[in-house]
Amino acid sequence: MTYRRRALAPRLLEALEDLPVVVLTGLRQAGKSTLLSSEAALAERRYVTLDDFEMLEAARRDPDGFVKGSDPLTIDEAQRAPELLPAVKRAVDRDRHPGRFLLSGSASVGLLSAVTESLAGRAIALTLEPMTHRELGKETARPPFLKRLWEKGEPPAGKPASEIPLGTITRGGLPPVALKQVKKPSLWFRGYEQTYLERDVREVTRIGDLLEFRALLRLAALRTAQVLNTSDLARDARLSAATTSRYLGALEASFVTRRLQPFLGNRASRLIKSPKLFVTDAGLAAHLSDVNVDRPEADDPAAGALLETYVAQCLAGDLGAEWPEARLSYWHVQGRHEVDFVIEAGRACVAVEVKRSSRWTPKDLSGLQAFLAQTPSCRAAVLAYGGRETVSLGDRLFAVPLASVVA
Repeated sequence: MTYRRRALAPRLLEALEDLPVVVLTGLRQAGKSTLLSSEAALAERRYVTLDDFEMLEAARRDPDGFVKGSDPLTIDEAQRAPELLPAVKRAVDRDRHPGRFLLSGSASVGLLSAVTESLAGRAIALTLEPMTHRELGKETARPPFLKRLWEKGEPPAGKPASEIPLGTITRGGLPPVALKQVKKPSLWFRGYEQTYLERDVREVTRIGDLLEFRALLRLAALRTAQVLNTSDLARDARLSAATTSRYLGALEASFVTRRLQPFLGNRASRLIKSPKLFVTDAGLAAHLSDVNVDRPEADDPAAGALLETYVAQCLAGDLGAEWPEARLSYWHVQGRHEVDFVIEAGRACVAVEVKRSSRWTPKDLSGLQAFLAQTPSCRAAVLAYGGRETVSLGDRLFAVPLASVVA
């Protein structure tokens, strides 16, 4: 299979030119190992993986000897040997030249907490998200659409866009499924849940009852793209609030879920201040929500939430790789208005509301219009819809095809 270059690769290479330690994290099977072992600019580095038992034993037995040497070293799954981090620190303190160590791992708590404690000022952490729509379409040569919109204040010119099929959304962005390397996505996701999810989460926290955890995982997936109410989730899962919070923390630390914080940059009353919960990958969200990922039905009740989850997946990947100074959030005035996504950079922002249909009504625009009225710093507001044409709907307000918004 030909290596599909990731949008994060240039930023990763730039970091290696500036800092002695770079840490690459992200959801398991998001493509970290493929990037590290296949990126041409990393080919001269010595590459080892601690998924190899002999390498793991060697790292644990003699961490200083393991990292000794002047050649640049890439260590995949570095969190399996926390003993390495102090050894890396000692090696860097002796020689701080850039790019000495490139570490990767899927469970962020053990790795990143050790990095924070041992390598402060010596390292940077980057997250490889599931593949985005731009990466899947090999369209990363130019900046993301929303960055160009933010710069110009209006949608950049482009050809009519095609719709995003529901099957693309339910495949998500994990390369084996998204790149159609497996024949039956449902079978692959079942194995992924049974092995990687439970394995990684067990590395992060102690699970008292695996059945309890599985139930909470699926209940959380059914709430993807919704404002998180931990008390309601705990009640439905029949768990204590403390246990529910611990499990949610483990899911987030393993990059299975993410919390999108609210935009609080205006003075609207009754602003919702709780985060929104998203499963990191739309395909995984579909599987955990019992959607038929092999043959999804257009009228599936979960289709709208999965579409918003797919957009969140794409925006997080695009911003992290190509616009890291931008912040992603959402806006919600309780009982009145909401906007699915706000992308803020500096003192300005753009707003995006996601709608699956190819048609819209005035009600679909009310949240964007309210946001524009209350947020003078908003350069443009976009209704991302299922049509093909970009349409101006008034001052700073546009309807734009979904496929263009994530391009």
